[in-house]
Amino acid sequence: MSFNYVPGQTVTVPEIEYKQTVKLAAGKTAVVVVDMQNDFVKPDGTLVVESAAGTIPNIRALLNAARSAKIPIAYTQDTHFDGDPEWEIWPEHCKKNTWGWQIIDELKPHATDLVVEKSRYDGFYGTSLEHFLSRVWKVENLIIVGTVSSICVAHTAASAGLRWFNVTVPANGISALTEFDQALTLRQVSWLYLGDVVHSVSDIQFVK
Repeated sequence: MSFNYVPGQTVTVPEIEYKQTVKLAAGKTAVVVVDMQNDFVKPDGTLVVESAAGTIPNIRALLNAARSAKIPIAYTQDTHFDGDPEWEIWPEHCKKNTWGWQIIDELKPHATDLVVEKSRYDGFYGTSLEHFLSRVWKVENLIIVGTVSSICVAHTAASAGLRWFNVTVPANGISALTEFDQALTLRQVSWLYLGDVVHSVSDIQFVK
């Protein structure tokens, strides 16, 4: 697969290694849902990822399976205030306490889920996520889903990998601004972070 990036030149995407099935110990696993907020997912959002809406049923199926297996779930919630320097890079988005900042109703967190507000792309940066994953839940495996693949999903997966969590990413559970960005994320997870990439959330099995 090749993508044009400047006139007359192409770049070939290296092969992405997909696992047919990944089996994870329920007691050592958590799910992290990245930034599934109205501004990114809904048509009236200010920074919409067009493919994000298509991942909602897949993420919901994963969350249902995780809850049935008593697997902890954490959400990251992109959070900004007036004057945030990130708005010099991107349109204004996810301003705290606005509709766009809210996690979408279809994936609304349960009372027992963790929600961490983050100010940058990385879900670990300046948040309590690592504390809960490592010290409270004592997990080793992270399933990461959400949007935007090559930015907040990728930075969160990278940060998890640098902390030696075993990362699994289902391709139909993440969404990107472009096909190239999607492929980049899956390639980085499977190669650089030594994580597991699967085609679908249904390819992930929880075992005791």
